[in-house]
Amino acid sequence: MKSTTIMAAALLAAATAGCASADKSEGNLIDKPEYAAKPGEIFSIDALEALGRVSAVEVSPDGKKVLFGISYESVEQNKSNNDLYTMAPDGSELVRLTRTESSEGGAVFIDGGDKIAFTYPVDGVSQLWVMNADGSGRKAVSNVEKGVDGFKFSPDGKKVVIISNVKYTSSASELYPDLPKATGRIIDDLMYKHWDEWVTEVPHPFIADFDGSSLSNVTDIMEGEPYEAPMKPFGGVESFAWSPDSKCLVYVSRKKTGLEYAISTNSDLYLYNLEDKTTVNLTEGMMGYDTCPAFSPDGSALAWLSMEHDGYESDKNRIFMLDIASGTKTDLTADWDYTADAIAWNHDGKSIYFLAAKGGVTPIFSIDVVTKEVKTVAEDQCDYAALAPVSDGSLITLRHSMLYPNEVYRVAADGDVKQISNVNTELLASVKMPEVKKVMVPTTDGKQMTTWVVYPVDFDSTKVAEYPAILYCQGGPQQAVSQFWSYRWNLALMGANGYVVIAPNRRGLPGFGTEWNAQISGDYGGQNMKDYLSAVDYVKAVTPAIDAKRVGATGASYGGFSVYWLAGNHDKRFAALLAHAGIFNTEAQYLETEEMWFANWDMGGAFWEKDNATAQRTFATSPHRYVDKWDTPIMISHGELDYRILSSQGEMAFNAAKLRGIPAEMVIFPDENHWILKPQNAILWQRLFFRWFDKWLKPAADNESAD
Repeated sequence: MKSTTIMAAALLAAATAGCASADKSEGNLIDKPEYAAKPGEIFSIDALEALGRVSAVEVSPDGKKVLFGISYESVEQNKSNNDLYTMAPDGSELVRLTRTESSEGGAVFIDGGDKIAFTYPVDGVSQLWVMNADGSGRKAVSNVEKGVDGFKFSPDGKKVVIISNVKYTSSASELYPDLPKATGRIIDDLMYKHWDEWVTEVPHPFIADFDGSSLSNVTDIMEGEPYEAPMKPFGGVESFAWSPDSKCLVYVSRKKTGLEYAISTNSDLYLYNLEDKTTVNLTEGMMGYDTCPAFSPDGSALAWLSMEHDGYESDKNRIFMLDIASGTKTDLTADWDYTADAIAWNHDGKSIYFLAAKGGVTPIFSIDVVTKEVKTVAEDQCDYAALAPVSDGSLITLRHSMLYPNEVYRVAADGDVKQISNVNTELLASVKMPEVKKVMVPTTDGKQMTTWVVYPVDFDSTKVAEYPAILYCQGGPQQAVSQFWSYRWNLALMGANGYVVIAPNRRGLPGFGTEWNAQISGDYGGQNMKDYLSAVDYVKAVTPAIDAKRVGATGASYGGFSVYWLAGNHDKRFAALLAHAGIFNTEAQYLETEEMWFANWDMGGAFWEKDNATAQRTFATSPHRYVDKWDTPIMISHGELDYRILSSQGEMAFNAAKLRGIPAEMVIFPDENHWILKPQNAILWQRLFFRWFDKWLKPAADNESAD
């Protein structure tokens, strides 16, 4: 495929002149940072933080405007801010619509493309706003006490479903009014915490009338139900689908609480009829996750993503279709051995676009709803990350790789691919970037494993034992090592700091068939660990420029588990280790985590199930059981708001290392969850990351730490 870049970087600065503004305090506004690279400068932490983060691409109904967001970070204010822009589908006519103190979110075209709806805070509470398509005339149209966390307008524009929280639990002071300052949380069931918050409220869908200027008749369509819709912690407006005639709304919910919720992934699609106010479960008997509903353009069919097994959150996502008239359900991807990540109907209603990891990248595919034929629409050494079909047969999408963050692209009907935004083109062109290549690694069981290798800037393959290397261990544990771009785990930044980065698609990752993906379940310390060691050994063997005595390993979540496990099983391969948010003690993790379906499926069951061979194997190979073999300096980081893997896991590992006399360092973030998100914390983490590896993997003469 042909990829063409339209250079329009200068337009971005010029586009701000006519933007509408709700907040005028210049001191609190966050604009594009001033960053100027020196000649020959290599990609750095400062450059990473200066990048604009492109998101949420939408297309106007007539296909003539593209709406998207760009957020920048302010290190000083320790926050980011998202503003809205529009442009023509060829990248011209770039206009900045907003310049405000807070972020506009969830922006979409309404009223035939004449207006834009979005969320924005009013007195600290997110509300629904509407403005003209040129950014003028912005106005809050909701006044919801608990706020609006997301929304989706009906096709006729007369109704809108909004997401707002309802009360789930009572506080101690409500139970005992004479104790107004009591803070104790009274708990009698599971799922009292989720991701990074105590569960005191749950989101519900409310349907309201909209007359163009305000909401009225706001009605909770799940009133009295103690369930989530959308599902926490990451569900959003993709959990809702309006029928084309605006008479029905399909929503996603897992109608379970407590223990039943904690052990099950069985969500369903519910059809709510606005006229008679009845609700029907469309996926009764389908036991896994059912998500992302989407009506066909004529309303005759409903497509969605469906997993087969209850309790398996990384199961194959199948594309299912329901014939509305007959009630027949069809698995369109029954003969396609990969998992879909997102879907969108083609305007002709004959096919569905979708994203899926395959072979270490994430292409765009389409599937014919009659023949079930799958075609590749766009594929390169990159990941596509959004689907916005246009009536002329083209697609507007987001695309990134290990060497550049999201930009907006247009995929023409004939497959021609063009970059139409240039938010970061100028900055990235001003710095020197590493190189990324695919290497096929033979595994211990005779298979070939796709591995991405990042080579440092100006890498000289003729040198011998010149470069340190880092093994990157992926989390998930079933999340593809595709051409991802991360602001936390940025492999380009590692390469820019002089490291060869080895990133294997070890067993348990999607994109290589369901058998490859499923192998890791119940085998945390098994074949996937052999895959890691195979990758290190092979890449070292074919790259004499790597110094075999200066190799490290790092990773987060399951990647952190991997680092802890490798610490006791690496046979002198590694000279330094760094684990973030990792599992150290699987027995403790089983009883500390909140999503028990995850622990039950991945670990095979509880550690007290003595006759359960899979579970016993899992707990017998817990990293903490190999501490007596630890001999390698290790750094540990963790967020205290991480309720998926508690920070006590990191503290145990750190204490074990110190008690063993092993050089160790730990950083705990009291205000971060499973991810390190706040700008100053993110910079601190990156500085500590490179300070640690530079200390142990670089000769003293070359060791200029990142701080």
